[in-house]
Amino acid sequence: MATVRFKGYGEAEVPVGTSILKAAQSVGAPEGYACGGVCACSTCHVYVTKGAELLSEQEDEEADILDKAFDVRAQSRLGCQSTIVKDGVVEVE
Repeated sequence: MATVRFKGYGEAEVPVGTSILKAAQSVGAPEGYACGGVCACSTCHVYVTKGAELLSEQEDEEADILDKAFDVRAQSRLGCQSTIVKDGVVEVE
């Protein structure tokens, strides 16, 4: 199991294989998913402040969508594409 902490919204205990988007939905964190979580928009754009090494690698499709997002930083990820691959703690804002 992994713990995903959402700054200001609580945390979720989720199994490995869960996306940041699904974890956010389980605690009611306000992460968008206008495209339904299929990597076609950037409404699920988050900043991973801790535990990025516990997530799946960023693929080209995700990088292309992030290129169109606002305020992209080194720790930017799309929640729908960021899957937890190892146990541990991930912090998101």
